[in-house]
Amino acid sequence: MKNDTIMVTGATGMLGREVLERARRTGRPVRALTRRTALPDDAGVDWCTGDLTTGAGLDEALAGVGTVIHCASDIRHFKNDLPGLRHLLEAAQRAGVEHVVNISIVGVDRIPYPYYKVKLEGEQLLAGSGIGWTNLRATQFPGLLDLAFGALSKLPVVLVPSGTDCQPADAGEVADRLVELALGAPAGRVPDFAGPTVYPAARLAKNWLHAAGKRRAVLPVRIPGKVGAAWRAGHLTAPGRAVGRRTWEEHLAEHVSR
Repeated sequence: MKNDTIMVTGATGMLGREVLERARRTGRPVRALTRRTALPDDAGVDWCTGDLTTGAGLDEALAGVGTVIHCASDIRHFKNDLPGLRHLLEAAQRAGVEHVVNISIVGVDRIPYPYYKVKLEGEQLLAGSGIGWTNLRATQFPGLLDLAFGALSKLPVVLVPSGTDCQPADAGEVADRLVELALGAPAGRVPDFAGPTVYPAARLAKNWLHAAGKRRAVLPVRIPGKVGAAWRAGHLTAPGRAVGRRTWEEHLAEHVSR
């Protein structure tokens, strides 16, 4: 009998929570991976303790799993992401997992930012794993922009990269797509997922400040080097893949406005 359990890594994160909620609705058995030893009492989800960084507990967590949706990532300690993915894939091979669905970022192959380099190496590691795989790149989540602008707004002037566009994509809509992909056959790299509208970074900052009721000047600053050049070239966006529907303005009204 083919196992139909879906496991979500990074299930407590911004995207992982959305994926987990949607995975519940599929009617399939759902498992969630966490480093915590005190597991949630969560009807409909089998929570398991496992550490991607060390590999501890992964064999037990993956036993009987058919599909993994890999959302775990830590931008603050991103050097752990590659060893973590390697441990996950090795354990998945031992467990007979048939499909790993991975979330990545639009522009990882064109922007030489250290975190993006790690994400690109992760894509390559997945593709060479011998396991059926699907890789989806998405543009920026509004929730991450909230965190960035919240931190920047503590200063008298909010600095943003000049000549740089972003294309926010709702995390819930990206989660819908990831679960849809998980229910299908491995598809390799699939078309990118981008939000409905491209905005200059300065406009995003001004919109956010207005919604939050904060009075700050916004100052565009030219970012030097190859990273700045890649941002100005539009590599953070995918205008041809504006498939998202939920707008930045709707996000602000629901999550930021006073």
